[in-house]
Amino acid sequence: MLLAGCAGADEVPAATAPPPAAAGDGSADTAPSEGAQGSSAPQEPVETTGAPGPLTVHLTAMGDILTHSRVTVTANRYAGGAPGAYDYRPMFADVAPLLSAGDLTLCHMETPLSPDDTNLSVPDVLIFNTPHEMAEALADAGVDGCDFASNHTMDQGIQGLADTEQVIRDAGMGYAGPTAHEDEAGVPEVYDVATEDGGTARVAHLAYTYTYPNSGIPTTSIPGEAPWLVKASWPSIGSEGILEQAEAAKEDGADFVVVSMHWGDEYNHQPNAVQEELAEDLLSSDAVDLILGTHVHVIQPCAKINGKHVIYGLGNFLSNQSPDVAPNLLPGTQEGMVAEFTLQRDADGAVTTQMSYQPTRVDIRPWDMETGPHVVRLVTPENYPETWQRTTSTVDSLGGCDATPVHP
Repeated sequence: MLLAGCAGADEVPAATAPPPAAAGDGSADTAPSEGAQGSSAPQEPVETTGAPGPLTVHLTAMGDILTHSRVTVTANRYAGGAPGAYDYRPMFADVAPLLSAGDLTLCHMETPLSPDDTNLSVPDVLIFNTPHEMAEALADAGVDGCDFASNHTMDQGIQGLADTEQVIRDAGMGYAGPTAHEDEAGVPEVYDVATEDGGTARVAHLAYTYTYPNSGIPTTSIPGEAPWLVKASWPSIGSEGILEQAEAAKEDGADFVVVSMHWGDEYNHQPNAVQEELAEDLLSSDAVDLILGTHVHVIQPCAKINGKHVIYGLGNFLSNQSPDVAPNLLPGTQEGMVAEFTLQRDADGAVTTQMSYQPTRVDIRPWDMETGPHVVRLVTPENYPETWQRTTSTVDSLGGCDATPVHP
């Protein structure tokens, strides 16, 4: 049986058309910015603006960092081709100024990270492992933290989960989502973010996956060696469990709570009923202020609920997915965004958000490996008109989102 995976150029699905809606990850092989410090460990008290007074934070987010083996081949070329050398930094050169500009910038790490660059991803195998240089490149580009709530969370077992968190933290970034440390389960990553008025805002980040065994649909199966991983499984704990963790974060002093959700029907540009129900439950509460959706490998729309945004799918920020790589893949698999959110709390403690976004596209060019493929490009109506039209029409397809597309 072909497990749902995040395939790319060297992992082409057997189907000749995009697979049916399923919450899997199938496809073909396919220094933190200033002002934000993250840690789920106890911290010394910081000077905050104090709830429930007015407060504003600018948060930046992007979609899946899906490091197919072909992406790593390109990273090796950028590093000069020596065995075991990898440089992913050129892939983010165009977008680094945007990623560095926010008060807090978050990514979604789809694949495990290897601290010693061993047992790496290979073509045609939907079990992943990525060189640690990926985390270092993201940090250099201005990313402050990543979540690792994915259907590939357990690709390398519990040790791989521990390694991934350590690699992300060693790169100077925060980490959210499933953890190998039982005492940290259900505890958010909290970022102390410098505000424009000289104060500090505390932003808590929680992240949840739809499955631990790599499945095409949500599961409630929890690894027996780590039963505490249930706390990062949204099918297991539901919106009530997520809200319990978010409320605890607020009680512990978080000014804003951001939730990343690995959910949805793969390759479907529209959210399913479960996504919409969860978003309604979470954003109707005062405990959750923003939802960032990942997993489906294409852009999905945003919605505004109770004055706050959910972006159901941020798309692929970096991957090897493209119709040029595997004809059965949708054009939208090459597309993502840099989403920018302004989180505002008023004098009465009510939170609202504003959203703008810069569409992006992965320049892959599989036929011309020497010229530097796998670069995340900024999209304008002129350079990639089809991507611009597809992204902007999809983002606003539910209506009432009030998200503004921007470009250089």
